[in-house]
Amino acid sequence: MSLKLYWYPKCGTCRNAKKWLENGQADFEAVHIVEAPPSKEELKTFYENSGLELKKFLNTSGKKYRELGLKDKLKEMSEDEVLELLASDGMLIKRPLVAGNNKVTVGFKEEEFQEVWGK
Repeated sequence: MSLKLYWYPKCGTCRNAKKWLENGQADFEAVHIVEAPPSKEELKTFYENSGLELKKFLNTSGKKYRELGLKDKLKEMSEDEVLELLASDGMLIKRPLVAGNNKVTVGFKEEEFQEVWGK
């Protein structure tokens, strides 16, 4: 299975991640996270495969996150509700999100990419 890079082209961190993958990992599909966000089911799988807390998938520094007042609301939300919310708007998802081969990374740290996606 090839990798999927969920990214936002205007995001510098996303561009860096894409460039890293292009230089080392030829087999990936770039998906615009706003135009085609992952589904609730895909997000649930990513979350389960990642070993991360669900809140790590939220773009907590994003404008949309602040506008919706999610910092306070998240405490009351179920896992299912958070996944539903993330699937509803790609701008709420921390990016870049890379998934494939039952592995997931959220954000871009070169060392982590090398460890998880390096050949």
